[in-house]
Amino acid sequence: MMIAAPASGSGKTTVACGLMQALKNRGYKLAAAKCGPDYIDPMFHREVLGIDSENLDLFFCEPSVMKKLFAEHAAGADLTVIEGVMGYYDGMALDSERASSYETAKVLRAPVILVIDGKGAALSVLAVLKGFLTFREDSHIAGVILNRVSKAAYPRMKEMLEQGLKEMGYPVPVLGCVPESPLLRMESRHLGLVTPEEMRDLKIRLEKMGAAVSETLDLDRIIEIAGAAEELPENRAACLPGFEYSEEWPDHPKLRLAVARDRAFCFYYKDNLSLFERLGCELVPFSPLADERLPQDISGLLLGGGYPELYAKELSCNVRLKKEIRTALKQGLPCHAECGGFLYLHERMEGADGGFYEMAGFIEGEAVRRERLVRFGYMQIESMGNGAFLDEGEKIRGHEFHYWDSTNNGEGCMARKPGRDIQWKCIHTAGNVFAGFPHLYYYSNVRFAGRIVEQMKEYARRK
Repeated sequence: MMIAAPASGSGKTTVACGLMQALKNRGYKLAAAKCGPDYIDPMFHREVLGIDSENLDLFFCEPSVMKKLFAEHAAGADLTVIEGVMGYYDGMALDSERASSYETAKVLRAPVILVIDGKGAALSVLAVLKGFLTFREDSHIAGVILNRVSKAAYPRMKEMLEQGLKEMGYPVPVLGCVPESPLLRMESRHLGLVTPEEMRDLKIRLEKMGAAVSETLDLDRIIEIAGAAEELPENRAACLPGFEYSEEWPDHPKLRLAVARDRAFCFYYKDNLSLFERLGCELVPFSPLADERLPQDISGLLLGGGYPELYAKELSCNVRLKKEIRTALKQGLPCHAECGGFLYLHERMEGADGGFYEMAGFIEGEAVRRERLVRFGYMQIESMGNGAFLDEGEKIRGHEFHYWDSTNNGEGCMARKPGRDIQWKCIHTAGNVFAGFPHLYYYSNVRFAGRIVEQMKEYARRK
């Protein structure tokens, strides 16, 4: 089921997190998902709630691929909670529902529970619900939760709304309320700033939230709604469109792919990592903050996004690892570095404290802070020439969101905003390294990941 809302700030994150905790407390094995390209909420689901989570994004991949990946992700769970993005019908453009929560629910045939902020409203809530139920004939809205409505006011609100909806021909149930309380509020978190102590506090707080919403939400009815979700048809052939890969490594050690994972580097799409495993790689995590050496016997390197600017001094002090990475890349180690990982490969980076620190030194130039977002949103990236990972004219899709910029962004690709006449050069594509700001989603062009693996095989043979 999906938890959606009329707009950002309506309380869907609070309801989704509280609901997942309450269902966990009942003993259900859960999976989670987040509509859109955002890394933060899936990290929150995984790190704080302890629930496996993935991104669902219909700009990044075709509906058939999304259905296949979602089915694999949810296969071992009793129930999967999908957290929507923005307003329910809000898509990539002002006047479009493309890649919206609604389009995702439509593709996945998921029942939707709409969270309405009821503070300071009464009959107007019915007007809002009528609009959302009638705006699209197949709205998929199967229930309503009232946020910031007191226990005292709730019974009358529920009766009024259900009676009004029934009279309009929409017998949609009101499934409970979440009273306004500092405890029952989950603001968006910048997880790079969450210390282990804060994490423990958040987990305790979520336990209390789960217990509280168990008293104010009709969990049995919510579970019943989720159980009524339509079955998704199998489409096994859709998973790797347009890319033939061989399974030639079963009798050999798997290719070892080093993946930077710590407080500084923590942004990875689950589906991207799973694709490497599907292609025969063993993912080997390491910490550029704590480890002085790369993992042994690796044939490739992933430097993902995150918050290196918050740990610039610590990263700079790890001189031995920086030197080893620079040497390995010069010797041909295949590497994909994006956003924070791209910053780490520069000669110097400005830290969040305003100081400048020596980085790995593979890419000439500096990473510097700007006063506002440098680039934000979806993009289609087209290669400007034949390279190790993309042929000339070949495309892959991605997303950017960063306040840091580079004095040397690269010119190997052209990024274009979908539906807008905006484009810019980006990404270093020479040789064995593909490095730039865009966060890529490999299932928008699985050949990209396949070629990384082919480069890893060649590197392993040379060794």
